[in-house]
Amino acid sequence: MRSGPETKLRTGQLKMSDKLLIATNNKGKVKEIQDLLKDTGIDFVTPADIGLALDVEEDGETYAENATRKAVAFAKASGLLSLADDSGLEVDALDGAPGLHSARYSPKPGAKDADRRALLLQNLKGSPRPWTAHFHATIAIAKPSGEVELAEGNCYGEIIPEERGTGGFGYDPVFFMEDLGKTMAELDMEQKNRLSHRARAVMNALPILRKLFA
Repeated sequence: MRSGPETKLRTGQLKMSDKLLIATNNKGKVKEIQDLLKDTGIDFVTPADIGLALDVEEDGETYAENATRKAVAFAKASGLLSLADDSGLEVDALDGAPGLHSARYSPKPGAKDADRRALLLQNLKGSPRPWTAHFHATIAIAKPSGEVELAEGNCYGEIIPEERGTGGFGYDPVFFMEDLGKTMAELDMEQKNRLSHRARAVMNALPILRKLFA
């Protein structure tokens, strides 16, 4: 019987090829995914850990296409099993926008998260509330050979007109979950990693990872 990653971690037998690359340069995503994987026994590295500088164009027509492109590019460049995600906020009153373009929603050069939130709220003015919305995430796990498996997750809530909370990133301060009475930015990391779209996608990806590292 082959030993799993937990055994290898305890015995110090892990090789570079036994590691999972978190295929993103987004520090917020890296932190969330690291926290989600920390108790799984899977050893992971970031692009910065291995000196890999790679910028993959996200011009696919679906979340799955973008996540797959990133995972495959990082896997081929590193020789490591790679996990990438593509995610977005879909607001019903805006016919699903910003969606795939969530990270590039503002046309302002050098736009920050605050600029994108401001534009979102500006575009929602005049629309009747509640501004129902959901976050979606698709996870792609790619082998260096190019084989890919996918997992998804969603988190439902609504957009509110004022920012609340200092945690998280992106649209978290205006994404309100009525059952908790909090925005995503008001959750601590433990709460967010139970409820967020990315957390749910990673949890759905764990059986795939365990199979690949078995």
